[in-house]
Amino acid sequence: MDEIYEKLTDIFREVFDDPEITINPETTADDIEEWDSMSHINLILMVELKFDIEFKQSEVMRFENVGDLAEAVRGKV
Repeated sequence: MDEIYEKLTDIFREVFDDPEITINPETTADDIEEWDSMSHINLILMVELKFDIEFKQSEVMRFENVGDLAEAVRGKV
């Protein structure tokens, strides 16, 4: 697992308050019971904060899975 996925895993565990969460590029909101619209906002904000980046709304709207999120992060760091 690369550094971005390690950091994203930590973020997911913090946002969803679940130390057992594991993610992969195919992970979607359907895979995490607590992942709703409010937690999605918190997740994106935490990713921006932890990676010191900022997403445009149009970018966020295109994320279909964790792989899309990770690639967007990779393009900004």
